[in-house]
Amino acid sequence: MSYNLITILGHTAGGKTALASHLALKLGGEIISADSRQVYRQMDLGTGKDLQDYTLNGIDIPYHLINIADPGYKYNVFEFQRDFIPVFKDIVSRGKMPVMCGGTGMYLDAVLKGYKLIQVPDNPGLRQKLETFSLDELKEMLSRYKKLHNVTDVDTKKRAIRAIEIEEYYLHNPEIEIDYPEINSLNIGIVYNRIERRERITRRLRERLQSGMIEETEQILASGVSPDDLIYYGLEYKYLTLFVTGKLTYDEMFSQLETAIHQFAKRQMTWFRGMERKGTKIHWIDGSLSLDKKLEISIKLISNTP
Repeated sequence: MSYNLITILGHTAGGKTALASHLALKLGGEIISADSRQVYRQMDLGTGKDLQDYTLNGIDIPYHLINIADPGYKYNVFEFQRDFIPVFKDIVSRGKMPVMCGGTGMYLDAVLKGYKLIQVPDNPGLRQKLETFSLDELKEMLSRYKKLHNVTDVDTKKRAIRAIEIEEYYLHNPEIEIDYPEINSLNIGIVYNRIERRERITRRLRERLQSGMIEETEQILASGVSPDDLIYYGLEYKYLTLFVTGKLTYDEMFSQLETAIHQFAKRQMTWFRGMERKGTKIHWIDGSLSLDKKLEISIKLISNTP
């Protein structure tokens, strides 16, 4: 098998975790989550962790990068890539197959494209100077730097200036180096038609509310996390917090949250299509197929059989 990573991606409520877990069990692998909100402890129902899916036939599937930060903390893509690398290397070193599972496009891109991501600080003086140049001039400046950062999108002055800012930082901080592993990932996406997608999202929202998602939000707030900090995470926690604090009625909360999740799922699919346009190969599987059939198709893709 030529792949050293299997990636399962798709929109929210698409059944990614179930497929990833069954694949990991079949391959003797371990899950690496690529979800920007599942990193937080206590935030289980609202982020859709579906931790029960990691136990199959009495066997616990190891998972990573879930429950690694406290609510209120603002985890980001730089930290994700930093944390992904040692986990990936460790899994591979033990002869296991890493199965990355998630729907956060930026996190997936950071791994699959191998971007060298460093939290480069702003340089106001440099920005002010570069603002006087045209976009073509900025592109010419950028071409003079050693390409330490995979900058492929400089179609605006703002992006070009930031790219130069990053290169300039690397130039004056040569000690920065990331030993990024060579990754060859098979990328499998789960996709539903629009009607099925909407039905699954609405049904899952109702199930999570019945399972105690409101109570979970109340507990997080009671633990000391401020309403503003919880609202920061958006979607479920934004609207549930507004409901718990009396800013929305239950019906208003449900309606607005349902709409927001539908819009979020649409944005996820737009991101994935953008990944494809930029060269990332994704093998799409019809989400309406049974889990057994999805697993069968995935195994064939992994083994390169027709």
